[in-house]
Amino acid sequence: MYYANVGLFYHIDKTTVLQEARAFNDTPINARKCRVLLTKIIYLLYHGEPFNVKEATDLFFNVIKLFQSKDTSLRQMMYLVIKELSGVAEDVIMVTQSLIKDIQSKQETIYRANAIRALCLITDPSMIQGIERILKASIVDKTPSVSSAALVSSYHLFNVAKDIVRRWSNEVQEAANAKSSGSGFASVASSYMSSFGQQQNPSQAIISTSNCTQYHALGLLYLIRQHDRMAVTKLVQTFSGSSRGGLFGGSGGSPLQNPAAVCLLIRYACKVMEEDPGSTQRIYELLEGYLRHKDDMVNLEAARAICAMPGTSSKELYPAISVLQLFLSSPKPTLRFAAIRVLSNLAMTKPAAVSPCNLDMENLITGQNRSIATFAITTLLKTGNEASVDRLMKQISGFMGEISDEFKVIIVNAIRSLCLKFPTKQAVMLSFLSGVLRDEGGYDFKKTVVEAIFDMVKFISDSKDTALSQLCEFIEDCEFTKLSVRVLHFLGVEGPKTSTPTKYIRYIYNRVILENSIVRAAAVNALSKFGIFVEDPSVKKSIHVLLTRCLDDTDDEVRDRAALALALMDNESISNQYVRDDATFALPTLERQLAEYVSSPLGNDQEFNLESVPIISKAQEDEERRRVRTQDITPIPMVKAPSSQTAGSPVTGVPSTTPGAATPSKVSSLDQQAAYAELLFGVSEFSTFGTLFKSSSKPSELTESETEYVVHCIKHTFSRHLVFQFNCINTLNDQLLENVDMVMQPEIDDCGLNKVAQVPAEKLEYNVPGVIYVAFEREDDGDFPVVNFTNTLTFDVKDCDPTTGEADPEGYDDEYQVEDIEVTTSDYIRPTYISNFSEEWEPLAENEAIERFELDKDKAPSLKAACSLIIGLLGMEPLEDSALPKNNAAHILLLAGTFVGGSKVLTRCRMTFSSAAGVAFELAVRSDDFNVSQIVLSAIA
Repeated sequence: MYYANVGLFYHIDKTTVLQEARAFNDTPINARKCRVLLTKIIYLLYHGEPFNVKEATDLFFNVIKLFQSKDTSLRQMMYLVIKELSGVAEDVIMVTQSLIKDIQSKQETIYRANAIRALCLITDPSMIQGIERILKASIVDKTPSVSSAALVSSYHLFNVAKDIVRRWSNEVQEAANAKSSGSGFASVASSYMSSFGQQQNPSQAIISTSNCTQYHALGLLYLIRQHDRMAVTKLVQTFSGSSRGGLFGGSGGSPLQNPAAVCLLIRYACKVMEEDPGSTQRIYELLEGYLRHKDDMVNLEAARAICAMPGTSSKELYPAISVLQLFLSSPKPTLRFAAIRVLSNLAMTKPAAVSPCNLDMENLITGQNRSIATFAITTLLKTGNEASVDRLMKQISGFMGEISDEFKVIIVNAIRSLCLKFPTKQAVMLSFLSGVLRDEGGYDFKKTVVEAIFDMVKFISDSKDTALSQLCEFIEDCEFTKLSVRVLHFLGVEGPKTSTPTKYIRYIYNRVILENSIVRAAAVNALSKFGIFVEDPSVKKSIHVLLTRCLDDTDDEVRDRAALALALMDNESISNQYVRDDATFALPTLERQLAEYVSSPLGNDQEFNLESVPIISKAQEDEERRRVRTQDITPIPMVKAPSSQTAGSPVTGVPSTTPGAATPSKVSSLDQQAAYAELLFGVSEFSTFGTLFKSSSKPSELTESETEYVVHCIKHTFSRHLVFQFNCINTLNDQLLENVDMVMQPEIDDCGLNKVAQVPAEKLEYNVPGVIYVAFEREDDGDFPVVNFTNTLTFDVKDCDPTTGEADPEGYDDEYQVEDIEVTTSDYIRPTYISNFSEEWEPLAENEAIERFELDKDKAPSLKAACSLIIGLLGMEPLEDSALPKNNAAHILLLAGTFVGGSKVLTRCRMTFSSAAGVAFELAVRSDDFNVSQIVLSAIA
């Protein structure tokens, strides 16, 4: 079309073309003239003024007169115009007989396939039955182009005639099994390779395209059977060679010869695995077999699928990574690009598995293809060790000037994660970031660099002074107002915390003098934070003078902010309340409880209990977000909330090798309770328990990870109830467990807890997570039992075929003993942050309980170990950095929490350490309720 725009068709007019269309009536037909005219019509249909119905209809019937010509190229152009006009013209069905005649031609003419496509496009859905016989015959035609045209057309007809197309399943199956070599379909293979992110020149593609009919037939078969899970499983079994004892459970060969069809089969096999996690092992064996296929495209697809499988071990990943490592040194750019992209995605979750490829990836950095080099660098940043950081940063420095901003952003984001992974290398990485910050670049690139420096300041304390100085220099010449505002705000937050805050004030005040009103207002805010948070009187005095000058600014926003800042500096009580207070609510919990309150059947008769929402520090919130970002939290698969009927049933579709089912995936501990509450809300037996007070922060392991049945327990505390959630996995592929339950027996019969609900798992299939719930109610509202439970897993066992998963009809009862569970005082206490311990401590003096304790050296070899032990026993929040003793001989640990029911609990633990006697400490507990103080104190006894 490029030539059409600049040459022959640039000035064509629709009216002129319609008049020239009379040439189609000439006798004899001038094939060359008509081809040019048809080309003009195609150009107008795509780029020109649209045809109205009458014009399109007249033109359509003029064009179909060209059926009289036997010229092959003219006939092909005619088909194309017929298809384009059929959507506008009327009575197009009149051409049906001519198309059918071409389709049924005995000669091996090239336009039979085109006629099939045109016929299916113009046929009305109600008349498809009339051409059914023709299409069925075409599907099994020995000419590959004809068969493929019929299959693709049937694929499009499926949306309007599902029932009819489903009747052609036998013919489609026959076409899929055909092994005759056909003409090339390079476009299909090229489009497949382009899905890996790079265009490919067809002349360079060395891809086998024989039997492409199999590719189209397999796609149509899946479309017909996609809503029948068993039929899709059978489809994968048949074409993987299982019906002859093939890879999907045997040793026979696959009937598929076309590489694109095999790749399609691999994707369908992965869908089977998603819907039936019990088939994971069989699918893995199938994929591992395809790693040895003779075609690179199949090897790549199989390796990509294995790397995307959840829960695979390093040993299982090894064959796929070995194949990808070979592709990294391939002379074909498409293979190198596809391999490095798969490895890059895998390195995000399993960098250790990818690290053997580091040397090959380093060789790609110097290559001419910048896309491949960028992926190689970002992957190396994820998999490299601390010793390789210096070398990597040196290579990247010479690379940054040769790539676009889009690639620079990717690299900086990778470095941002690396900074948090290796904090000791912060000087090298900060030097690199400050260097690229001075280079040319757009807003998105500069913003990414600035955010990376922000993270270094927040989470790597040694880099703070240098990083803030770099940011000060950056805003001297920053061309983006948004970035200047963000940097000024950050300087206002972090600058006062440094040892020499005065060196940043000059840079900030320069913005008040030199910048626009938006930046000036941000600079005034930053200055106000120095005036409020810096305790040095001389600094406060200087800030007061600078802010007073800002009262004469030309912009009212700047003046107002300066006036507010001066008022806060002059009134310490107001600044303490609105500016200095570092406490905030745990927003995920607040959101959940508000949603529960609004949807409560009790309506608004009761007031919302804001005290039930945990209070945390902003620093704690930032730390949780950092942990999620750097993936310090172990990913645990998420299981949807079970329904009331099948509350304990395993949830399919979420394969896992860890018993963390029904646990939030990749969430911070702040969001964790909200996710637990959502899961429990879906169980009807717990609907009357009220708001969830607390969930245990980590699952308790009740079995070893290598045992037959892996069980973890999570304890949930409500106002009067305790719910035990058991996440179970059956690791035996030759057993199916049904009616799975947990028998919990307290060591003391009259322990103060009565069982009120039991929700078993309906079944435990191989490697599919299942959930069991057991709920107890406290007998006395003022009694908080501390008790130990022995636990026995009971179930019905049915032997099953490891290959098919089919279970025997008869089974037998069995049980499995797991570790005990202890309910402790900490299960009734939720950690709570308070900003000023002394202010909260003094008013509670009348409800104090105090006692002295000793810890021997075996239990607490240091004050730090003693702090960890006490925090674990009480389950409370350490305050004012008291969890990390700064003195090895004496220390004071401050803790805060909320007791179930809403009582505030504070503890002060004065401790000393000697190498001879160990740790001695005095524990003082204060609460709103004296009984609560005594209960908490007894947790140490």
